[in-house]
Amino acid sequence: MPHTAVTPYLLNWKLEASGPTVSTPSAYLQPVVMSDGRPAMLRLQTQDHAASGADLLQSWAGDGAAQVYARQGPALLMERATGTQNLIDMAHDGQDVSATQILCATAARLHGQKNTPPPSLIPLERWFQSLIAPAHSGLLATCAGIATKLLAHSDHSVPLHGDLHHGNVLDFGTRGWLAIDPKGLLGHPAFEYAVMFTNPDLSAPEKPVAADAFERRFSQIVRASNLPAEVLRDGIIAGAGLSAAWFIEDDSPLAAIPLDIAQRALGLDLPHSA
Repeated sequence: MPHTAVTPYLLNWKLEASGPTVSTPSAYLQPVVMSDGRPAMLRLQTQDHAASGADLLQSWAGDGAAQVYARQGPALLMERATGTQNLIDMAHDGQDVSATQILCATAARLHGQKNTPPPSLIPLERWFQSLIAPAHSGLLATCAGIATKLLAHSDHSVPLHGDLHHGNVLDFGTRGWLAIDPKGLLGHPAFEYAVMFTNPDLSAPEKPVAADAFERRFSQIVRASNLPAEVLRDGIIAGAGLSAAWFIEDDSPLAAIPLDIAQRALGLDLPHSA
């Protein structure tokens, strides 16, 4: 049965539920069929800051991301992924190179759009407050210092998905691989790639991939992103530090994963000319 919270939107948009409601930390997700027979996903946001992500998804207009069919308050009616492939499974099944390439191609497609960014996008300086505002020590202090330096010298800001990992780029069949669930950020493109290095381990820590794949992923993403190696490295350190700071705030053992990635990035031996 659909959750009672989504029922008014089912009625307003003349939708038929085609499965149970899934609850996530940020939304209720209800698979539906539209009145014209198209499969869709009804997403009901439950976090106040989610408007920036919905605004960005809508502005992409289906180019590199799921198409938004309708919007009302905290509810989005959007295109549903119906393909059979999955980047998490690919990473676990020896196809991590292909999964990483799909993530990078999606990032390039989103970053290359020329439409005017929504004014609601969250600047990275605000997004990184949990890392750069407190007086951290040790590795987190190092991550905070690198994040502060990179933020201060960011002269190329683009709309950022903000959470472009293996679970947020889905197979949409004939439409290809498309992004869902953006956070809606604005800043240097280097910050987009950090989450690719900590996943899919954060969603499936029992099947670790990220550590063993780190150096190979780094080389691959440097080539695919066209970023200088040291800029990508600093983006990884900053992003992994922020992820760890959030997990530490929640007393989560998952903090160990981004901390390990940050340490590996710090240990990279880059040529001075990079």
